[in-house]
Amino acid sequence: MRTFAIPLREFTPFACPAPRPGGRDMLSKVQEIRIPAGDLSVTASHHGQGPTAVVLGHGAGGDRRAPMLVELAETLAGSGRQALLYNFPYSDRGRGAPDAPGVLERTARAAADHARAALGARKVVLGGKSMGGRIASQAVALGAAADGLVFLGYPLHPPGRTDTLRDRHLPQIEVPMLFIQGTRDAFARWDLVEPLVERLAPRATLHRVEGGDHSFAVPKRTGRTAADVRKEIFAAILAWLEAQRL
Repeated sequence: MRTFAIPLREFTPFACPAPRPGGRDMLSKVQEIRIPAGDLSVTASHHGQGPTAVVLGHGAGGDRRAPMLVELAETLAGSGRQALLYNFPYSDRGRGAPDAPGVLERTARAAADHARAALGARKVVLGGKSMGGRIASQAVALGAAADGLVFLGYPLHPPGRTDTLRDRHLPQIEVPMLFIQGTRDAFARWDLVEPLVERLAPRATLHRVEGGDHSFAVPKRTGRTAADVRKEIFAAILAWLEAQRL
């Protein structure tokens, strides 16, 4: 199992490595688009340009406009990559309950396909926050094309129900995976996440957010702000993408 240990004192705004050639320091031009997904379509926002597209779905209780996802998309755009944030159908319809698994997985696959076919990405990294990351992994296990997976708080089990693990499909995935996990995440008990990633090695990498819960909030006593934690997470993602040549 590989981990990234990046001291907070090294962080600068957005905690990015030097931008790639063609990267931008200013906010990217954001395009609001629709992605066809079989007999339906979903809204999405497209940030930046580059040969790699990072395609991210949202958590069960949110949507693509979640501040952390938008800030991450702008960070990726500044590094010379594309980012694509998409909604699931139920979010576009204003419903609270997620769609059936097959609909969610079809949407994730459609977003990845759109990044290649319509946006010209040569490499596609799928993932997302909580449910968005889990659905991306299920889509890839079922055959969706991706060059990597990024999980922002993988929901390994429902809170308090460690007998119901959502990991059976993960060994079927052959592409590199990055797990960003808080040590206080009620959806992923640390003593279960760490051995899972060890079993998935060398394809899987784990980044530990000390004291982070499922939303990566940390106790005030740590002296760290939400901005500090986001910078750490974004730096870990960019370092992993560079290590994987994505």
